[in-house]
Amino acid sequence: MSAPILELRGITKSFPGVQALEDVDFRLYPGEVHALIGENGAGKSTLIKIMTGVYQPDRGEIRLEGRPVHIHNSQEAQALGIAAIYQEPMVFPDLNVAENIFISHQDRGRWVRWGKMYADAEAILGQLDVRLDVRQPARGLTLAAQQAVEIAKAISLKVRVLIMDEPTASLSAHEVEQLFQIVRRLRCQGVAILFIGHRLEEVMRIADRITVLRDGRLISSAPREQVTVEGVIRDMVGRTIEEFFAKKTVARGDLLLSVRGLSKAGVFHDIHFDLYCGEVLGFAGLIGARRTDVALALFGVEPADAGQIWFAGREVVIRSPAEAQRLGIAYATEDRRKLGLITPMSVAANITLPTLPRYLSRLGLLRRREEAAVAEDFRRRLSIRTPSVRTEVGKLSGGNQQKVVLSKWLNAQPRLLILDEPTRGIDVRTKAEVHHMIGELAAQGLGIILISSDLPEVLAMSDRILVMREGRQMGIFSRAEATQESIMTAAMGQNRVAEAAAMAEGGRS
Repeated sequence: MSAPILELRGITKSFPGVQALEDVDFRLYPGEVHALIGENGAGKSTLIKIMTGVYQPDRGEIRLEGRPVHIHNSQEAQALGIAAIYQEPMVFPDLNVAENIFISHQDRGRWVRWGKMYADAEAILGQLDVRLDVRQPARGLTLAAQQAVEIAKAISLKVRVLIMDEPTASLSAHEVEQLFQIVRRLRCQGVAILFIGHRLEEVMRIADRITVLRDGRLISSAPREQVTVEGVIRDMVGRTIEEFFAKKTVARGDLLLSVRGLSKAGVFHDIHFDLYCGEVLGFAGLIGARRTDVALALFGVEPADAGQIWFAGREVVIRSPAEAQRLGIAYATEDRRKLGLITPMSVAANITLPTLPRYLSRLGLLRRREEAAVAEDFRRRLSIRTPSVRTEVGKLSGGNQQKVVLSKWLNAQPRLLILDEPTRGIDVRTKAEVHHMIGELAAQGLGIILISSDLPEVLAMSDRILVMREGRQMGIFSRAEATQESIMTAAMGQNRVAEAAAMAEGGRS
């Protein structure tokens, strides 16, 4: 094997109350896809930020092609050929594709040579076998196309080390395969690729080497052919997880929610289903199926304009989230950072926000001790890793932020809980904890709608599964008849429409 292009030796980094990294050694080789995995809070993000100059190590050394380097900021990292792309691409929506690719260049003169820039952009995208109109504004690009533009930007800066942090979290299966084709081309061109991901099946497909961090320490690093999924999980969590999905079969209770002919012009049409107390109803479908839009209608964010909803035995019209919450409906959004949390506020403030009047005195003053006590209870129950419930929620790892979102809505004591992509971007152990919690909530009699793009998760956690495609309901499957093949067949539009109403009606019996 050739010499490493990037080597980290004895990297140590701490923050107040937290040892983020301790004596970590790490090597990246040219033409290698090196997967870095671990739980949220394992130290992955800190290691990446040290590589890109966002953080400086307390102790340790970084070597590039064998010589020591000091990286003080992202500009210096780019100058050294180190670039990073993230789960949410950072493109400028009002600039076109070519402008986004060359936005970081300061060596193209005072005047823009538009013809050359467009030609260069097309040549770079051609290296990736990506076909985009370089004059097209970035605003209209899919998420996968935006990531391709970010990769092209890195190539334009003569990238030698490309860091990909959760790049597949929001992509469909087809888009993931397209991304992996780009990754393989970059590997053949000699680029060293650091791939961070939580989906172990993807890691096993794309990685040449797999390294596991746990609690800021290097636990293992080995070629992919020497690694098993079971071994990786054991290294990540320090114990064997026999079951990822903890859903128990419970007797369903009374009819809680009944939806008939729910429609919103241009978005979804003729949705009909029943949900019982103690039941988990999975919503499955490909990207663009409009599952989230149905959830937003049920929660009153974007109300439907046709159809009927019965909740707890009476017909209701839900025009706002406040009305939904008064009924006992809670909705945990898929976008926890933008819509689910107020990141500058504390853990405690986020947990109590939907129920704030409970913690106000007659004079309108916040009873802080009572608020903190409630937040502390959820911190223990959901194992939220935070130094204090007064810590800003934006400083927590993604998995712990997700637990805060769940705590916020559980504190509202709902009867119906809508979970939209509740395990996206969180690690194996946290995912198992969330699955266990879903099972416990169902056993307590809550009705749960689970929206997830992770098909194994939907199959394992749901009592029944409603499948959508492009805003239309394609069928409802019982647990016994739901398989990956049957769900995907329906999601792709194969002959389930006529059966949907009968299946929904059959669920009432």
